[in-house]
Amino acid sequence: MFLRLKYNFICIVTAIVFISGCSNSNPLDNSSADWAYNFVVWDGYIYQLTDEYVESVDEEIGEVTKYSDMEGTYSGNFSNKYEKGTKYYAIQGINTDEAIAIEDEGKYKKAIRDGKYGEK
Repeated sequence: MFLRLKYNFICIVTAIVFISGCSNSNPLDNSSADWAYNFVVWDGYIYQLTDEYVESVDEEIGEVTKYSDMEGTYSGNFSNKYEKGTKYYAIQGINTDEAIAIEDEGKYKKAIRDGKYGEK
């Protein structure tokens, strides 16, 4: 009788450990944002955000038209960091093929072009 209870206990504990090991580490975390970095998309190209701010910007060149923190492929000037309506600017002395500036709380954060959007 004792061996049977011990066997049942071991089976139950093993099953619990196995099942809990197959689940998310935090079952309340429903976020699926798995991008490697924050970015914006402008004119079909992805621009990786940097920690660098720029002092001088030229004209406004666009704005975020779609925001989502859920990984996927989206159309338009998309961002996984900035809300819809956030403005994009050309940077004085830098071609937009290289970098653009993103309005960030009254400052302008530099974003480096990282290739065509959706090709990685």
